[in-house]
Formats: sequence, C-alpha cells, structure tokens
Amino acid sequence: MTVRRLSAGLVAAALFTPGLAACNASGTPTAGSSASPAVSASGTPSASGAPAASGSAAPVPGDAKQALLASTREISNGNFRFTMSGVGSTAEGRVHEPTQSAEMRVTIGKPTDDLFMKLDLVHYKPDSWVKVELGGTTASSVPGVQKLNLGKYQHLDQTRIKGNRNLGFDFDKVDPAGSEVLTQGITEVRQTGEGAYAGTIDVSKAAEAGSVDPTVITALGAQAKSVPFTAKLDPQGRLSEMVIQIPAAGQTKAQDIRITYSDYGSATAAQKPPADQVVEAPAEFYNLFN
Repeated sequence: MTVRRLSAGLVAAALFTPGLAACNASGTPTAGSSASPAVSASGTPSASGAPAASGSAAPVPGDAKQALLASTREISNGNFRFTMSGVGSTAEGRVHEPTQSAEMRVTIGKPTDDLFMKLDLVHYKPDSWVKVELGGTTASSVPGVQKLNLGKYQHLDQTRIKGNRNLGFDFDKVDPAGSEVLTQGITEVRQTGEGAYAGTIDVSKAAEAGSVDPTVITALGAQAKSVPFTAKLDPQGRLSEMVIQIPAAGQTKAQDIRITYSDYGSATAAQKPPADQVVEAPAEFYNLFN
C-alpha cells in the first residue's frame, strides 16, 4: 500500500459529513477513498428480474417507491443510531439532534494490513474531537505521524474544518449515508415481503450521498444507472436497512454497501471526551485530512 495524504471522504458516509473510507476502484481498502464501506456479497439473489410469487397480487411500483421515499423522513429528525459496512471498513455511531451531538467510530482495514486505522469522532456543537489510532507496517511512514498525538482526542479548529467532509459534521444534513438521496435515485422497485423491497438505483445520480466512491461510479460506466439494491423498513415504515449491490466492472470487484438505522427517537447524546485526554490538533493533522 502506498502511504499518501488522506483525501476526501475518510469518514462516510459519509460516511459524514465525514464520509466513510471504504474501497477504491480495485476493491482494496484504502485510507483515501470516499465511500461507505461494504461487505463482500453473501449470495443474496439478484434484486432485479425476479418474478412475483405465484398467486400473489403484483405490488404497485409507485407505492413501493413512495414507501421508500417516505422511509427516510424520520432520519432528518436527527435522533438515531447507524452502521455502515463495506470492503475492509466499518463504521457505527449515533446522531442526537436535541443536543447537537454526534459520534462515529470508524475502522479501516485489519491489524494485519499494511495500514490499519481506527478513528473515534465526537461532535458536540460547536466543538469536535477525533482520536486516531494507526497500525500496520507502513503506519510509521504516514506524513507527520510523530506529531499526530495518536491515542489522544484532538480538539479541532472549526475554522479549519468547515466544509471538510472528512472531519466536520453538518447538523443541517444529519444522515451520514445520505439515504434520502439514494432513495431518490431509485429507478425500479417492487415489494418482496412485509417491509421488504428490491430494485435498482441510479448511483450516478446519488453520488452526493457519499455512500459510493466516485471512482467506483466512474468504473461502473453505464452499469451505474441500474445497480441492484434491497431495503427493509421497520414496523413504523422507517428505513432500517439498505444494501447496495455494486457489480464487478473492470478492476472493481463486486461488493455490497450495507447501511442500517435503529433507535429512532431514542438515541442518546454523544459524550464529550475527558479533559485529560484532549489536546489541540497540530497542523500536521489538518494536512493529513485535507
């Protein structure tokens, strides 16, 4: 793995306002990509082309899409927990709009990889902190690593991270995965069971969601306009899971991007880090993430 400056989308989804790092066009986990991570395909049947069950009434496509569009409304209230997973990386966290706080823990790679990274981001408006841990044989080659205060919560200068999808959090856009944008990109959908849906998404129209690496979208070419997905809603009609099934294309390996939501309305506030574990982030830290 070549060690280089980390670029946009390190934290996700997105994923996030900080966007999540997931995989590059070759499917290899990197510290500089901007996708929600994904897990490898697990044998889920194709989301397109499956006939309706014999003897059942065919659902009205418009109703199915409306159900999915409506399923993301509760996310905008900013009180939920979420996970995102992908090739070589995972993230989990919570958003708590009532206290203007959010937290995300991101893991990129494995301890056995050349470069392994863990980030713990905490936002409590107007402050933000991030703790970084690095591992792997190339960790010592990361630019400025000696000054990065690894293992400490680094207090971030808001004037230096404004608009930075790696490190900032926009409480006007509280969804780390951008599921509202994703559902607006749906091109075909059908109901497959109680609260279960399958269809296709034009991910080229959903790039701003931050859940799919732009390099992957480019590699897909025309396939980007019809990418299979599945979705599940909870009994209240709120989105609980979306899996985007990215097909193989060129050097891009087939992969799934999985996003989940839970604890709507009952997530708790993020916790500020203990004062004795906080230091001010050095210039080298901002250089790494910009």
